[in-house]
Amino acid sequence: MSDLTIRDVKTILTAPDGINLVVVKIETSEPGLYGLGCATFTQRYLAVAAAVDEYLKPFLIGKDPQRIEDLWQTAMVSSYWRNGPVLNNAVSGVDMALWDIKGKLAGQPVYQLLGGKCREGAAIYRHADGRDLEEIEDNLRRFMEQGVRHIRCQWGGYGGNNACVPPENALPGAYFHPDAYARSVPKLFDRMRERFGFEIELLHDVHERLAPIEAVRLAKQLEPYRLYFLEDALAPEQLDGFQMIRAQSATPLAMGELFVHPREWMPLISGGLIDFIRCHISAIGGLTPAKKLAALSEAFSVRTAWHGPGDVSPVGHAANLHLDLNAANFGIQEWYAFSDRIREVFPGTPTVRNGYAYVNEAPGLGVDIDEALAAKYPCRNDLPAWTLARLPDGGPGRP
Repeated sequence: MSDLTIRDVKTILTAPDGINLVVVKIETSEPGLYGLGCATFTQRYLAVAAAVDEYLKPFLIGKDPQRIEDLWQTAMVSSYWRNGPVLNNAVSGVDMALWDIKGKLAGQPVYQLLGGKCREGAAIYRHADGRDLEEIEDNLRRFMEQGVRHIRCQWGGYGGNNACVPPENALPGAYFHPDAYARSVPKLFDRMRERFGFEIELLHDVHERLAPIEAVRLAKQLEPYRLYFLEDALAPEQLDGFQMIRAQSATPLAMGELFVHPREWMPLISGGLIDFIRCHISAIGGLTPAKKLAALSEAFSVRTAWHGPGDVSPVGHAANLHLDLNAANFGIQEWYAFSDRIREVFPGTPTVRNGYAYVNEAPGLGVDIDEALAAKYPCRNDLPAWTLARLPDGGPGRP
């Protein structure tokens, strides 16, 4: 279809599970041919929608949707300033939708366009949290009974549930105690290994809650428990600290869900400082940069573990999975339990069986959207309380 053009571009905002999702729909001059892409930046969803509707839409109208690489490159620099989460997510929504169209034109799932499958399903990990060790045990056992073999363990959420005594008139926020949290993590894994042994893979997410030197100490203390990986031990602003951790600990490290710029991941990958790259694919600009990042990582023996929480739409999860099926250096896929509401709004949402996630074999990304039903679940422009992290003395902390 040499005369195929982009006829319309729009954002669809919906929150079936109370989590703001942003989906971009690109319609073409061919009746009934359209693509969907994920542009979900939950905390700033209105800014992403404005970037798509007010800037990328006029940029794209009339252009050939088959020229994915050219459109990605030119869209990324059309604002001159680039590599920020709002514009990256906007470009991602467009990029994934173009890949969806490309697959539909070819009559093939996107993984075929990437080079075909290296595996039939992608191993997933789930989150076993709890207020106490008994509750964590119960949740871990429940996932094991479902066939899940990789499980992330957290004790009381990010930063733990240790009491803080802030000073008088301290500002409200999500308080946590870094030292008490760090001391609790080895106890957590000592208990889980005692109960479940070493046949199950266990993971943990620091979520940037520690100073670099404390992250070093924790990584060393966790060595006997053979974690599959320790995630986000440091904030993106503290990347030099990974050299200290790597020099002193053999605990595998995963990093990247907050990355938005190639210069954040390049030194960690090329320097052998991490073992897993786990970017939020829409935050780096979509499938086009993610497939290149996977190839770069493979060259340095770094595996993929793309970010996959509830604030990734089913379209975005499908994009993750198409990459997972294709990449030789796939490691693990974070997974969110989709509700029946989500599956009704997004027909074709990927499925999980016995610890593996599967895409359907429909052309493109394989996920559609019921726009009328999506409109029944409007987004809410609330400030997320969990991002207002505070230290015991009331000072601001990393979320």
